[in-house]
Amino acid sequence: METTPSDIGRPGLKADHTSGFVIEDITVGAYAHGFGTTADGHPFAFRTVRATLTLEIYRRDLADAVPGPEDVLAVAEATVADIDLDDERSIGALVRDMIPDAATIDAAAERDVTTVRALLGRISSVIEGM
Repeated sequence: METTPSDIGRPGLKADHTSGFVIEDITVGAYAHGFGTTADGHPFAFRTVRATLTLEIYRRDLADAVPGPEDVLAVAEATVADIDLDDERSIGALVRDMIPDAATIDAAAERDVTTVRALLGRISSVIEGM
């Protein structure tokens, strides 16, 4: 069935959700963040810090509700200078477009986090939030 502009909003028409990409939760604004599922079933989360949106894609068989660094399969970053962070559709489109470009991470290099580095990372994120 072809949809014309005059058909939008009429009963009986359904959105095409064949892609499988879903954003389950999204918060807009300068610190936009959220989570969802990729078209192939991998959970993902994204967050904005300063002018960069970071996307992390996780493995499918998560044991916990909150994924840890060991669950990250791929990461992508993009600048948010050219999008409206107060518009869910703009953020959603950026996240959807980033998924195919996400780079798989080297398990050994990325997961070799010392206690000092983890502590410094947490302190840094608190300072950035001020």
